[in-house]
Amino acid sequence: MGPAQEEPLARLEWLIEERQRLGLVLAPSGCGKSHLAAMAVRRLGGLGAEATLLSLRGLREGDWLDLLLDRLPLDPLSAAEPLRPWQKLENRLRENTLMERPTVLVFDDLHEADREALAGIERLVSAAEPRFGRLLVIATIATDAEGRMPADPRHGHLMGHFFDKAAVRVELAPWSEADTAAFLAWAVKRTGRRDDLFSPTASAALARLAAGIPRRICQLARLAVVACDAEGLSQIDPVTVERVWRELVPVTTMQVAPADESHDPAPQAHPRVRPVRRLWG
Repeated sequence: MGPAQEEPLARLEWLIEERQRLGLVLAPSGCGKSHLAAMAVRRLGGLGAEATLLSLRGLREGDWLDLLLDRLPLDPLSAAEPLRPWQKLENRLRENTLMERPTVLVFDDLHEADREALAGIERLVSAAEPRFGRLLVIATIATDAEGRMPADPRHGHLMGHFFDKAAVRVELAPWSEADTAAFLAWAVKRTGRRDDLFSPTASAALARLAAGIPRRICQLARLAVVACDAEGLSQIDPVTVERVWRELVPVTTMQVAPADESHDPAPQAHPRVRPVRRLWG
């Protein structure tokens, strides 16, 4: 957690205070949507809401509602009632409304939801019945996930409906060099190392090569520490960061300048960077 997450969390808290029904968290893959969703459940639960988190990734069609009920703190008698799952959910929402307790349902990876789940969540968002009065739905969506969405004409309509209904759209931006440096200092200090293990230039190089994507920053940082220990370095420098980046990123994704046919064959890309030796064994 850091400044990059505090502002999005504050916006999600505002949704509770203003009794809004829907908020969306938008970001490319790897920018921390799932992490923010988990932190939102903790933060909003600490404010008195009944908050639960369900990831929609990889679920079979029709499973979402049963899994959601499993995550709600239903008492044994309520859970065992011979009622339809949707009726059990509505009863729980009514109980919380009568107790003046907000219900927060956080759905991670909405872009991975099946048709039935999308239709059910749309009903939660759109219903005007009093039992839904203290309900807040928060959904995360990967902005680069268009190719993974179900090939269903209704899907685009439903996703557009969510965007129209959302009271707040929280967009997570990639980390800046300052965010990356602060995270690295905090992370290495947590492991008992000195907080300047990454030199300022190494931290800047890591942020640049990872394009500010937190997931890739973590991957590169771990590999850089492994390489630092393997070679007995006292501090991680930009050369070490670039070497582990080439270990992590497939060669086929690197942009190599085309050879000039009027001269000798083009040398290998980045000839000054020595090959990365295997880090494991």
